[in-house]
Amino acid sequence: MPVRQAKAVWEGGLKDGQGKVSLGSGAFEGRYSFGSRFEEAGGTNPEELIGAAHAGCFSMALAAGLGRAGFSPRRVSTSAKVHLEKVGEGFKITRIELENESEVPGVDDAAFQDAARKAKEGCPVSQALGGVEITLKAHLAGQ
Repeated sequence: MPVRQAKAVWEGGLKDGQGKVSLGSGAFEGRYSFGSRFEEAGGTNPEELIGAAHAGCFSMALAAGLGRAGFSPRRVSTSAKVHLEKVGEGFKITRIELENESEVPGVDDAAFQDAARKAKEGCPVSQALGGVEITLKAHLAGQ
C-alpha cells in the first residue's frame, strides 16, 4: 500500500504567525492561522482537514460495505463536524459528528443502519481517532 504524505510549514509565533498545508498529491494547498483555527478568519485548519478525511473515509467504507451486502449505492454523502474544545491547559478534539445521507436502491433501513455502523467502526480514520467520541446519524434519501 502507498504511504500518503502531507506537509505543514508554520512561520512566526502562535497568534501572529501563519502556515501553509499541502498534500503530497498536489490536490490541495491552503493557508491556516490562529484566526482560521480558533476564530472565524479565512483559511483552513487541522480540524477541518481531519473532518474531510473522516467524511471521505466513512463514505468509501459505507459504499464498500453496502456493495459486499449486494447493494449498489448511487450516492453516499457524508459531512463531519469536528469539535475542538479547551480542556485543562490545552485543546482537544472532543467529538466528531458524522451525518450521512445515501441513495441505495433496494436496501431497507435496518440493513443500511447496520452497514453504516460497521463503516463507522471500521473505516481507518475512525480507527485512528479511537480516543474521540464519534457519533453517526445516517439516513436513506427520501425516507
